[in-house]
Amino acid sequence: MYHLATVIPALRRVKLPLSRDQIMLLMCAVNEIFLAIDIYLAHSISGTIIAYEWIPIIFGIIAGILLLVAGAIASRNRTLGAVLATLVMLASIAVGLLGAYFHFRRASLPTGPGGWTVSVNLLVWAPPILAPFTFSLVGLLGILAVWDEVPPDSGRLLIGRFVLRMPYSKTRAYFFLVGMGILATVISSVLDHARTPFVNNWLWVPTTAGVFGTLAAVALGVIEKPIRADLIIYLATMILLILVGLVGAWLHINLNLIAGGVVVPERFIRGAPFLAPLLFSDMGVLGIIAMLDPIGRHTTGK
Repeated sequence: MYHLATVIPALRRVKLPLSRDQIMLLMCAVNEIFLAIDIYLAHSISGTIIAYEWIPIIFGIIAGILLLVAGAIASRNRTLGAVLATLVMLASIAVGLLGAYFHFRRASLPTGPGGWTVSVNLLVWAPPILAPFTFSLVGLLGILAVWDEVPPDSGRLLIGRFVLRMPYSKTRAYFFLVGMGILATVISSVLDHARTPFVNNWLWVPTTAGVFGTLAAVALGVIEKPIRADLIIYLATMILLILVGLVGAWLHINLNLIAGGVVVPERFIRGAPFLAPLLFSDMGVLGIIAMLDPIGRHTTGK
C-alpha cells in the first residue's frame, strides 16, 4: 500500500529513480557515516580517544562505504549485494549492542552502596546509554531494506533461497522500528537536557514532539489498514520532527558561538552537541521513506 500517495494522490504520477528500499539503504549508509562523525566528536571530549573508542568511528565509515558498494553490486547481482549488505548490518547491530554495554558500565557503580549501583543522576551525566543503539537500529532497518518482500505487504522476506516470515508486513515493521528510534532519541534528549535541568521551557518541545512521534509511528505499525486521516496525522508528525531537529541543531550551534559569531572548535566539541538534534530530523525522514510505494522496480516477483 502506497501510504504517501494516499495522503498526496498526485504522487502516483511521479516516478522515483530509486525504490523505497534502495532509498532506505542509502539512508542507512549515510547514517553510518554521520554516526562515525558524531561519535568522533563525542569521544574527543576527553582529549584522548582510547583504542576501543575508535571501533564505532572506524566501523561507521567502513560500513557506510560498504553499503554503497553493496548497492552498486546489487544492480548486477541482487543476491550478492543483499548478502554483503546483510553482513554489514549484522555487524552494525553488534557494534550498537557492544557500545551500549560499554556506556552502561560507565554509568554504573558496581562497588557503590545498595540502591546506588545505577541511578538517574548517573544516567544523566554518564555517556548516553541509548546512543549506541542507533547503530543497531540502522542495522535492523538495513536488513529490512535489502531483503525482498514477496509478495509485497505479505511479511514474507527473501534473500536467495532463505525465507523469513514476519507476523506483519515490511511497511509495518518499518513503522515499528521508526517508533523505537524516535523513542530512543527522545529519551536521550531528556537525559541530555536534564543536565540544565530543563530551566528553559522550550526544551520540552523536542520531548513532546518525540513522545507524540513515537505513539504515531507505533500506532501506524499496529493498525493493519490505516485510513487517510491516520496517515495525515503521521506525516504531519514526521514533518514536525524534521523541523524540531533542524531548529534544535541551529540553537545548539548558536549556543556554541561566541560574541560576533566567532567559531571556536573547542566549544563545538565540549559544548552543546550540534549533531544530536538532527536525530529527530533523521527519524522524521526515515518515517516518511517508510510511507513510499513498497513495490519497487527491483522487487522480486513483481
